[in-house]
Amino acid sequence: MPPQLPWLEPEDPLPHPSDAWGLHDPAPGLLAAGGALSVSTLCAAYAQGTFPWYGPGQPILWWAPDPRMVLPVSEFRLHRSLRKTLQAFRNHADCEIRVDSAFRDVITACANKERDGQAGTWIVPEMVDAYEALHRAGYAHSIETWINGKLVGGLYCVALGRAVYGESMFAHATDASKIALSALVCLCRRHGIQIIDCQQNTQHLASLGGREISRAQFLTEVDRARKQPAPLWTFEPVYWNELLPSTSPKA
Repeated sequence: MPPQLPWLEPEDPLPHPSDAWGLHDPAPGLLAAGGALSVSTLCAAYAQGTFPWYGPGQPILWWAPDPRMVLPVSEFRLHRSLRKTLQAFRNHADCEIRVDSAFRDVITACANKERDGQAGTWIVPEMVDAYEALHRAGYAHSIETWINGKLVGGLYCVALGRAVYGESMFAHATDASKIALSALVCLCRRHGIQIIDCQQNTQHLASLGGREISRAQFLTEVDRARKQPAPLWTFEPVYWNELLPSTSPKA
């Protein structure tokens, strides 16, 4: 029989991640239910490697999986086709990366995108409101792909100091989400950010260089990174040189 899942009142602290359900329990990584999605609670959760994830009609569910999927930015796999896409994007006057110019549009598009094998979305309306409040407080950011003055793709993430936690991506044009992720990798490399949290293992993330690490190692990385000064959340075209050095040969 699995251990009893803790129920949290709005002001209750989260249990330690090591208390999460294990591999032989019904939902490995599940830590607690209930609580609140306030800015302070979300910041405390991410600081200890915990995140909310639940569906319509469910209570807030908190997760701390072991192992944890991360993307080491030094190991990002720039496949030949994506390299060519980025080169064309960088060199086109009507293509640009923007940061935090349309956060609610990005998270709403992420909530509304179709997901293979899933009905509905975990980005329920109260999550949208909560992360928009987190954005206003300076702890959530959007990386946006713009073409011809239109938002065609992007992602949003949470950041505490130099600890960066990826949340969700969307694309309304071919490779638009990959362009945004590539821009985030460039921004991270520029500012000495070593990993992007990806939460759960997916084949897509693995193909781009994501890999699993233990929860203990992840918490050590988070504790180190979140205590470092936050970077300036902007994107300059020169940042593309982190992936596309001007001296590199054509692929």
